[in-house]
Amino acid sequence: MLLAERYESERLRQIIKELQRHRFGRRAETLPEDQMLLGLEDVEQVAAYSETAQDVSTPEGCEARARKRRSNRGALPTHLPRIEVVVDVEDKTCSCCQGELHRIGEDRSERLDLVPAQFRILVTRRPKYACRACEEGIVQAPVPARLIEGGLPTEATIAQVLVAKYADHLPLYRQAQIYARQGIELDRSTLADWVGQAAFHLRPLHERLLGKLRQRPKLFADETTADSNDRAQVFQSDAAQRSDLIARR
Repeated sequence: MLLAERYESERLRQIIKELQRHRFGRRAETLPEDQMLLGLEDVEQVAAYSETAQDVSTPEGCEARARKRRSNRGALPTHLPRIEVVVDVEDKTCSCCQGELHRIGEDRSERLDLVPAQFRILVTRRPKYACRACEEGIVQAPVPARLIEGGLPTEATIAQVLVAKYADHLPLYRQAQIYARQGIELDRSTLADWVGQAAFHLRPLHERLLGKLRQRPKLFADETTADSNDRAQVFQSDAAQRSDLIARR
């Protein structure tokens, strides 16, 4: 307990110094907000550790602390599906008179649950049919279109890889490590091939977005104003660089 308090105190002092540098230091020494929040996460984790240890060592105040958590946690979104679990008594006979117990109410609580991502295999079967009378020709449904012909991934899998890479900033090698924990061995170069082919098929969306941006009177990139005269050249160069980068990856 004492060690945890000392660690928390030291981290608070460090955060205060970083806040002072962020507020009063030179521009080159200022820290982004996200980096500052990393330090606060450490302090909050240590505080939660200490509170849990206190719940175990002094259970008499555990209920009061639990009520405090319930009052500060807010409400869960209404659009999430609810899976109800009924925890009922086994014996519904009164222990005094042996009469049958009747229900007078219930206590209801909600907790946030998470179902981890689950891989599955999508099997496509195409039955073949032939006529017994003439025995000529075979009828079969055409092969469904695929984003990557001859490839393993479905469109949903490729979309997940793209979102994880560009929206969540998760590199491909880390995604490969995540998949390996599920027993799916995918090389980073394979994921890069998926990204490159998906980028090719997303060209209409890129061109539409580029056209919309070119219609704006002002555009800003890296805190530098791009005026209306050279914005087309800027975006053409940027698009070419992105295409070349995607091809190399």
